[in-house]
Amino acid sequence: MRIERRGLLLVLSSPSGAGKTTITRRLVERDPELDMSVSVTTRPRREEEVEGRDYFFIDRRRFDEMIARGELLEHASVFEHGYGTPRRPIELALAAGHDVVGDLDWQGTLQLTETVRDDLVSIFVLPPSLTALEARLRTRAQDSAAVVAARMAKSAEEISHWPEYDYVIVNHDIEDSVAQVQAIVTAERLRRERQVGLPDFVNRLRAG
Repeated sequence: MRIERRGLLLVLSSPSGAGKTTITRRLVERDPELDMSVSVTTRPRREEEVEGRDYFFIDRRRFDEMIARGELLEHASVFEHGYGTPRRPIELALAAGHDVVGDLDWQGTLQLTETVRDDLVSIFVLPPSLTALEARLRTRAQDSAAVVAARMAKSAEEISHWPEYDYVIVNHDIEDSVAQVQAIVTAERLRRERQVGLPDFVNRLRAG
C-alpha cells in the first residue's frame, strides 16, 4: 500500500555554468515523479528556449504586477532581468503529493526558506575550480565575453552563500552529481514528517 505523502520542492543553485540546470533537467528525465518548476522571467528568450518549458517570458510590467499581487513565491533581479517562481502551480503540486524541482539563484532560495521552509530541499552545486567554471561558460557560447567576465566576477559572491543550503555537492562529473542528487531526493521523500499518511498506516498495522 502506498502511504500518502506531501510533495517536496527541490531547488538547486550554483554560479552560472557550474551545472545546476543540466543536473535539474537530467533529474526530470530520469524520475517520473519529478516535475519541473517553470519560472517567469523578463529577459529575452534565447533561440533554443521554448515558452512554457524553459521559462514563461513576460515583460517588466506583468512581472511587477505578479509581485504586487503575491503571485510569486520568490523573485529576484539577476543581471538586470527579473526572475520569479509562480505560487499557485507549486502549492497545488505539493498538496497533491507531487515533487517539483527547479534551479534558482541564492536570493530566490533565501526567500523560499521564508515562504515554504517545510517543503524546501535546497542543494548548492560548486564547480571543481574557477578555471573549470570559466571554461564551461566560454564553451557553451551563450554569452558575450563581457557577460562571461561579469558572471565570473559575480561567482565569488554567489559561492559565499553555500552555508545557507541543506546540501552541498561539488560537480566534478555530471553523472556522479546527478546520482548524488537522486540519493538526496530518495532520502527526503522518506522523511517522517512528509509521509502524512503514516499515522493512519501505522494504526492499521497495529490493529492487524
